[in-house]
Amino acid sequence: MADLLFGSSFSSSGLCGMNSASAHSGSSDFMTLPLQTDEHVVALRKLVREQSITIKLTLVDQTKFVTAASELARNTLKYGGGGNVSFSLLSNGERQGLCLVFEDKGPGIVDIAQALTDGFTSGTGLGLGLGGAKRLVDEFAIESEPGRGTVVKIVKWKK
Repeated sequence: MADLLFGSSFSSSGLCGMNSASAHSGSSDFMTLPLQTDEHVVALRKLVREQSITIKLTLVDQTKFVTAASELARNTLKYGGGGNVSFSLLSNGERQGLCLVFEDKGPGIVDIAQALTDGFTSGTGLGLGLGGAKRLVDEFAIESEPGRGTVVKIVKWKK
């Protein structure tokens, strides 16, 4: 599992391509969806499940990726005040994967390392969100700056 804190561009464009921890020789165009309501979270879960089936992820990997996507979407909504998610199918030779980039313009995360620690919460949750999402995916990247918001990228590869 790759852990990457990316540069200061603070934008979701291009993050599913060559800027990730492992070079992707190609990715399809990405689509961007809003994350402003609970209904948007449900729609994202459905899209991620459908696309996971399309690239033939195992049932376990489908469940892991949908769970991570749902957690990050809810964080975007609850702590970031809403935002958007960019979705892309990835291709690296014969290997296929899915990439999601969550972006909000909320208050940001002051201490990313602390936020990734199990048990830490800035709200009323169990504090398993970011760290749990990180454990469920193959690649995880986060950038946040107080007052500017947060960007989180996750990737799941077909094994």
